[in-house]
Amino acid sequence: MNSAPEPKLGHLYQEVILDHNRRPRNFKEIPGATQYSHGKNPLCGDDYHLYLVTSPQGKIQDVGFQGAGCAISKSSASMMTSLIKDKSVSEAARLKDYFLDFMTKDPVTSEVKTGVGKLTLFEGVKEFPVRVKCATLIWHALQDALKDVKSPV
Repeated sequence: MNSAPEPKLGHLYQEVILDHNRRPRNFKEIPGATQYSHGKNPLCGDDYHLYLVTSPQGKIQDVGFQGAGCAISKSSASMMTSLIKDKSVSEAARLKDYFLDFMTKDPVTSEVKTGVGKLTLFEGVKEFPVRVKCATLIWHALQDALKDVKSPV
């Protein structure tokens, strides 16, 4: 019996990245955002603006990004904004720490792998060190935007 070859996991990952690139989630400017950051990678041209609306209780009520870049940077931004929306600032900061560790350290702990969840699909990017900056650009912008958030009392 002839059966079709099983699709490789890498193909699934590529498809998720390409889908977020073609149809980025939260791709919008938010006038009056409570936090803002601009991330730019002059080496490759990735250039994004990140907008956050946080509540006095420390919840990310809305998030958006705009700009231009490669499929990896745009899909990373799209996935990040989807994952942090409606989360607490501390949860978003924790996810950011996990993702940056996941992308820049080798080996990574099981805690970090568990912490990044479905973002492990960016693991293949680590094989191309110059592209790691593409995947992490928006996360560094998040780090910058969150530094001004006041913790609830």
